[in-house]
Amino acid sequence: MELRQLKYFIEVAEREHMSEAAEYLNVAQSAISRQITNLEKELGVQLFERKGRNVKLLPIGKVFLNHVKEAISTIEYAKLQMDEYINPERGTIKIGFPTSLANSVLPQLLSEFKQAYPNIKIQLQQGTYHELIDIIKERELNIAILGPVVLDDPLISGEPLFYEKMVLLLPQHHRLAKRKSLYLNELKEEDFVLFPKGSIFEKLVSDACYSVGFEAKVAAEAEDLDAIKGMIAAGMGLTILPESAIGNTDSKFTTIIPISFPDLKRSIGLIRSKHRKLAPSEYVFYQFTVDYFKNRLSDLDNHLA
Repeated sequence: MELRQLKYFIEVAEREHMSEAAEYLNVAQSAISRQITNLEKELGVQLFERKGRNVKLLPIGKVFLNHVKEAISTIEYAKLQMDEYINPERGTIKIGFPTSLANSVLPQLLSEFKQAYPNIKIQLQQGTYHELIDIIKERELNIAILGPVVLDDPLISGEPLFYEKMVLLLPQHHRLAKRKSLYLNELKEEDFVLFPKGSIFEKLVSDACYSVGFEAKVAAEAEDLDAIKGMIAAGMGLTILPESAIGNTDSKFTTIIPISFPDLKRSIGLIRSKHRKLAPSEYVFYQFTVDYFKNRLSDLDNHLA
């Protein structure tokens, strides 16, 4: 069984079409067909049902495909690690992140990191909170930065970095817009604009409201952070967001007000799989990030002292 055979198998299995796989691989269709036949003979099972140029992956083929993709991923990861052990400051790191950290936290961190390690390439993968957790568990990604940080999952190792306040975002002409701060229970009759039920921000807001004795009245929902900000600016309601998610919200149409009670915060941190060791360049980034926020918090404490 050769690595080449397995790569051919993956392409044919995912396309279920010999000629399309051949075109993608820039290999003669007859060569691919021959390698697939040899693979089936070696395994002693038929992986595909042939229908002219089309092929259909059989159930046993689907089982084999899952194992082969995992094996190829492990081999490629091993090759990457070998390259990076030679020079950990010339590797490539792939970092997962949610939209809420894209405005300030992540750009500032990456800017500092690139100054310190200019030869490490960075690839960013955006996802929702739950998507990022899933791809870390499935080992499609090794590092993600998100909030709140995961601390109670047996498959994930979480490293808290800092805590940020949750604040109220409301239309500029709202009756509460002139307040310097307010209590959360003052919002029990207000209309909320939230992320869909089940999302992490919806849960944070709903749990906070329940903690002071009321259920948030949801007037509208949106999956996109900018869409929520737009609806607030249009006067459709108010919302509660982390400070970093507010970003460059246009102050002509909205107002930000601190919540004095309860003290609403979310943790921001790194997550990684407990069952996969970080590549050298990934470890460089991981340790840099931990030290970066530790130093920022230390500087803030010294400034306040």
